Amino acid sequence: QLQLVESGGGLVQLGGSLRLSCAASGFSTDSYAMGWFRQAPGKEREGIACITYNGGITLYADSVKGRLTISRDNAKNTVYLQMNALRPEDTDIYYCATNLSRYYGYRHTCRRGRNDYDYWGQGTQVTVSS
Repeated sequence: QLQLVESGGGLVQLGGSLRLSCAASGFSTDSYAMGWFRQAPGKEREGIACITYNGGITLYADSVKGRLTISRDNAKNTVYLQMNALRPEDTDIYYCATNLSRYYGYRHTCRRGRNDYDYWGQGTQVTVSS
């Protein structure tokens, strides 16, 4: 069964850190680019980070650059999002995603557009208090 399962969300204070995990099953992550998105109620889902199938390239939204880091451990079939220096505006539901229609993704780059992904996890809530 194909599945992406996010975990690691929770409540953290201003300036704190969290590490989100996205565990994949039913397919091997080493053949696919992966992305992290976030969405607040009533807002568009925002692509905040992506990583190529081999981890060679990572790209970030300006709003998170320097504070969030995407990484992957293909041996564990898991992608991570290390979140540091968190702010109240980072409060959202965080989703991981992949594109199972595109083997190796875009190879030497990745994309953060919602339409570049076709398989999603259920999300994990991150709340940052001030």
